[in-house]
Amino acid sequence: MDYLTRNDAPISEELWAQIDKTVTESASNVLTGRKFIPLFGPLGIGVNTVTIDDADTLEETTTDGILTTTGRKFVELPALYTDFTLYGRDIENSLHLSYPIDLTKASSAAQQAAIREDTLIFFGNASLGIDGLLTAAGSNTQKKSDWKTGENAFTDISAAITTLIEKGIYGNYSLVLSSDLYLQLHRLQPGTGLLELDRIKGLLHKRVYPTPILGHNRAILVTSDSSNLDLAIGQDLKTAYLEEVDLNHRFRILETIRLRIKRPQSIVVFE
Repeated sequence: MDYLTRNDAPISEELWAQIDKTVTESASNVLTGRKFIPLFGPLGIGVNTVTIDDADTLEETTTDGILTTTGRKFVELPALYTDFTLYGRDIENSLHLSYPIDLTKASSAAQQAAIREDTLIFFGNASLGIDGLLTAAGSNTQKKSDWKTGENAFTDISAAITTLIEKGIYGNYSLVLSSDLYLQLHRLQPGTGLLELDRIKGLLHKRVYPTPILGHNRAILVTSDSSNLDLAIGQDLKTAYLEEVDLNHRFRILETIRLRIKRPQSIVVFE
């Protein structure tokens, strides 16, 4: 079964290839979460649920001959989508004149899809009971000092790493921060000849990721190993054909994903 109904679309394989290339490249330019979060999947569009295990409480228990697993819950993979339209006349014009078709709408929709994914990863969705990196219960919080002065940023991040180590959480520490904080780190640290950003990158083995998704004055340190968290993917980002309306063609960029936080204490949120 062609769930994405691509075979029903009255467009050429060449145009599909152009759409797929545009969507993939445009989304990749925006996506931040996938740069540091391990991926689990793709599992396929037919997978509707996954398990989330609490790494610290997971165990099998037996009561009266009944075996169950505590610290495990089953959750749905929500579908995220963004639609766009290509005009039939533009497609025909491209075919007859051998001009490349303008796929700006596909590119814009892919960027919106990427923003939607990262927003879910970082902020979750309270109404749907979905945790994000910034909203997960049980994560660590640390007061953030003024990163525009001195070596406050380096000191804060070092303290956050120390917090994780003291709790026995080791691995690849990744810093994600809002664009304004990232720009604040582009200044020379007195007496070192180094940018504050370069010192922090040295501390984190270059795992520093700016993103506008966080808004302003926000940062988070994540131990980005699959034992702590991953991004479960059912259907990876793909374009489906919806319908023909008024001789124009409607498409849908679709994915099914869920952030699985297995150890909330592997996260430090700067406040």
